[in-house]
Amino acid sequence: MTIELTRPESATRAEDITVTKIGGRIGARIDGVRLGGHLDDEVVTLVRAAILEHKVVFFTDQHLDDAEHIGFAERLGTLTTAHPTVNTGSAKVLSFKATKGMAANSWHTDVTFVDRVPAFSVLRGETIPAYGGTTVWANTVEAYSHLPQPLKALVDQLWAVHSNDYDYAQQSESAEEEANLQFSRGDFASTVYETEHPAVHVHPETGERSLLLGHFVKSFTGLNTAESVALFTLLQNRITRLENTVRWTWTEGDVAIWDNRATQHYAVADFDDQPREVRRITVAGDVPVSVDGRSSSVRTGDSSVYASLDSLIR
Repeated sequence: MTIELTRPESATRAEDITVTKIGGRIGARIDGVRLGGHLDDEVVTLVRAAILEHKVVFFTDQHLDDAEHIGFAERLGTLTTAHPTVNTGSAKVLSFKATKGMAANSWHTDVTFVDRVPAFSVLRGETIPAYGGTTVWANTVEAYSHLPQPLKALVDQLWAVHSNDYDYAQQSESAEEEANLQFSRGDFASTVYETEHPAVHVHPETGERSLLLGHFVKSFTGLNTAESVALFTLLQNRITRLENTVRWTWTEGDVAIWDNRATQHYAVADFDDQPREVRRITVAGDVPVSVDGRSSSVRTGDSSVYASLDSLIR
């Protein structure tokens, strides 16, 4: 009788894992690992390094439950609560359910309206439509690096006010469109936050300069509304150039992990009335620091319940 021995999940080795680029400027697929809290430190270090290098990484056929999802995310650092303002029934897991529109169908970096911008987001595909519902990521480090020098000189000294009570994308939404969203503007702004961030911050782990913008930007400090809109549009167009992006077509069980300090993303609401659910866990991050060493400052709101700076680990 032949007995076939199988390696336990906890014995996953770094040398068995492959990292395959799927875009020239952003994105990689990681194979050979089953995510969870059981992973060896060497494997977690490899995954973290891949996230920092490629900005967003994808795993297929994972089919995690909430406990496994949380167990792995905790290996990347201290977790935040699910969200500063909305509640979907879990202390750590934010569920995005939709059958038509999505609140995330505009370019943004997660939760930039608070002072402590998240480090990583870990998102899993729970219910995926037969078509549509893809997600697109853009590399904000590459966007900065490809700016002409005169624009770099401008944005290096530029500061922006971010708020959850304002975003460019939702200003044009009709009442009918908002009625299709899982969370209303009132839900998101139930507690108002407003933070002044540098338009360019220095990544705390890689030292790279990255544009910190997205749809929570209300205005640029020292500029009027018309000037803010024109400059915001110019910079956002640089960030979202197609060669600077990667698109992922979800299947159930997929997991995407991205460096929130080096990316923006956009969830495409093109799946008609099919059900779609993804579930996100967030790893806490630092207060952004400008190129001249100044930290972001809070104008309104206390986000210490969402994420504690004292407990951050790397």
